[in-house]
Amino acid sequence: MDEILNTIGEALGGFINSAPIQLGLRAAAVYIVVIWLAAAYWAFRDIQLRLDNPLVPYLAAAFIILFTPLFFPAAVFVYRIIRPQEKIGEVYERNLAEEALLAEVEAVHSCPTCARRVENEWIICPTCRTRLNRVCPSCSRLVGLDWSLCAWCGKDFERPDTVAAAITSGSRHDSAAALPAAATQRDVTARTTVRPPTRAATPHSMARPASGSKPIPGATSDPLPER
Repeated sequence: MDEILNTIGEALGGFINSAPIQLGLRAAAVYIVVIWLAAAYWAFRDIQLRLDNPLVPYLAAAFIILFTPLFFPAAVFVYRIIRPQEKIGEVYERNLAEEALLAEVEAVHSCPTCARRVENEWIICPTCRTRLNRVCPSCSRLVGLDWSLCAWCGKDFERPDTVAAAITSGSRHDSAAALPAAATQRDVTARTTVRPPTRAATPHSMARPASGSKPIPGATSDPLPER
């Protein structure tokens, strides 16, 4: 029995020690080492595409290298579990898509009163009759209600509050200017007007009756009594 086992061992030893087998084993070892280092480099490049931190890629590569060429598949499996799921480019594309969708939603105009969809060229909402735009009196183009001037022809619009303030200040200025003028006119009129002299009534004229009229009883022509 021992002779049989020795014969089998010698045969296996001779087979393993043969040049082709030794070359194959060395090639397999080199292949495993290359895969091990390639896995570390892959983790380094992959984490660079997923994070902006410059230190994390080196930590990922060192994590795989520390597992040796025999256990590095387990390290790769653990790395694929804990790595970020999205790359930086994918996050950027997703943000662009969200911004484009948001801009498209904001581009859809709606009525501020009834929230119905309206067109840019509409002046009045057909549902609730809310004023949406107005026409420039100079170039006849649509302008916004909150525009202070026309963007196409430069027409300056007067706002109602500005006009009212101007009218109020103008009326106050006119009334304030009219008061001194009226007072001056009254003084000039009073100075230039000459009043006719009035004749004072005497007691004789008051007591003497007119010619052809009857004497008033109890009235005397002379106010002084006779002595």
